[in-house]
Amino acid sequence: MDRLILKGMEFYGYHGVLPQEQHLGQRFIVDVELSLDLATAGRTDDPEQTVNYARVFRVVEEVVTGAPCRLIEAVAEKVAGAILEHFPVSEVLVRVKKPGAPVPGHFAYMGVEIRRRR
Repeated sequence: MDRLILKGMEFYGYHGVLPQEQHLGQRFIVDVELSLDLATAGRTDDPEQTVNYARVFRVVEEVVTGAPCRLIEAVAEKVAGAILEHFPVSEVLVRVKKPGAPVPGHFAYMGVEIRRRR
């Protein structure tokens, strides 16, 4: 299966278990990989035969900047559901990264990855 990849989308949201995360908010980085057949789009060079990246970005943005969740697992689940609802894809992989997680120590990010199919 072919894939469309949107990597490193950054948004500000209010997700987290701790009160300060829900009050102050923080940066989230989201990657999505959409599985679909891109052969017709490749052969015809017709934008109607693929998924509009800008629309995918907006859908992800609406979820991440929208209603707060306690868990990034819930954020990832909402992103996956919205993509499956709005786009003709057979599978979606979603990564939600939390670079500012309130955990002592040095790390690039903490995150989750989920894969959902139709």
